[in-house]
Amino acid sequence: MKIWHDDPSTALQDVFADIAATRMADLPIANRALSVEAIGFRRYSDLHWIGALVTPWAINLLRLPGATAGWPLASGGAGVDWRFPSGDYSFLVAEEARLGVYHLCSLFSPVPEFDTHEAARLTALAAVEGLLAAPVDAPSPPATRSRRAFLGLRG
Repeated sequence: MKIWHDDPSTALQDVFADIAATRMADLPIANRALSVEAIGFRRYSDLHWIGALVTPWAINLLRLPGATAGWPLASGGAGVDWRFPSGDYSFLVAEEARLGVYHLCSLFSPVPEFDTHEAARLTALAAVEGLLAAPVDAPSPPATRSRRAFLGLRG
């Protein structure tokens, strides 16, 4: 298993740009307004990498191993659940020869609704930020008031 000690963004962009230029080049699901970009990658508290990848055919959250500890061993195509402050999410185990094993969670696939790369980029970045944000407590409903109190009467 490949362990990523440094930010995997450049390697991800190189590998998926090659895929975009070869395997995905002539497929009708490719959105020509989008290019390949790794966005918001950072180590999470368990030392594994989390970020988003924009491609002309999808926007995915990606998880790459930053350590051997805590990385689940699962075969390609299996589902793995990861816990983040915003909740638990199911990722799919995938593998590319130059990247090794990684986990992906599809956000958009295909991506025809994005007119510009910047729109896709901002959406991906918001997804990463939202994933790592603690849920906001919902405000308590207002105390039930009697009709008399609503009208300003004692009661």
